[in-house]
Amino acid sequence: MSTRLLLAMFTLTGSLIMMTGTVRAEQNTAIYLAADSALENTERNVRDRDNTTLTPEDQKETESDINITAAIRQAMVKNESLSVNAQNIKIITRDGVVTLRGPVESEAEKIKLQDIAKKTPDVIQVNNELEHKAP
Repeated sequence: MSTRLLLAMFTLTGSLIMMTGTVRAEQNTAIYLAADSALENTERNVRDRDNTTLTPEDQKETESDINITAAIRQAMVKNESLSVNAQNIKIITRDGVVTLRGPVESEAEKIKLQDIAKKTPDVIQVNNELEHKAP
């Protein structure tokens, strides 16, 4: 009986040490993010806080708007010619008006995403606020 208890304690302690080590590694990685890194998007986040720019939180909860957003997202994910960035842009739908936001790899992707949104049933208008990501 005591051998089982000892083995269980050893296993739990080892698991906690491994999990803590992973968290510390992730925290340390974040500290070393350079200000000029491509992953640094503080300016973009500050811009989005002023309530003049739509964010996903502005998505309407009507069934129609949710269906439009879902249809656009499905079409983008199915399109294998799009980059990962393009497949993960923000799509905000309000009363049939779709706003596309986020970084894309090229001007061609920007146009392709706009076309996908325009061809989606029940879309009234598309506001293309996609940004061509600098190399």
